[in-house]
Amino acid sequence: MAKAYWVSTYRAVKDTDKLAAYAKLAGPALTANGARFLARGEPAQVYEAGLKQRTVLIEFDSVEQAMAAHDSAAYREALDALGDGAERDIRIVAGV
Repeated sequence: MAKAYWVSTYRAVKDTDKLAAYAKLAGPALTANGARFLARGEPAQVYEAGLKQRTVLIEFDSVEQAMAAHDSAAYREALDALGDGAERDIRIVAGV
C-alpha cells in the first residue's frame, strides 16, 4: 500500500490567535492518527507560478489513514478552533 501525503498551503492567515489555537489541537489530533510531520513553514524558494505561502507536508501510511485523521472528532475540534482564521488548500495525495 502506498504512503499518502497531506499537503496544506495557507493562502491567507486572517487571525493568528485562531491559527495558534488550531495548531495546539491539530498536531496532537493528527499524530494520534499516524501523522508524521515532514515539513512546515515558508518556502525557501518558489518557482514558476509558485506562491510564497506557508506549507505543511504530512506523511501517513495510507490515503485511508490520512482521510480518517482529517475526519476524526479531535481534528474537527481543531478546525472549529480555526474557524475563519485562515484560508487554506488541503490535499491528500497517494505516494508513488
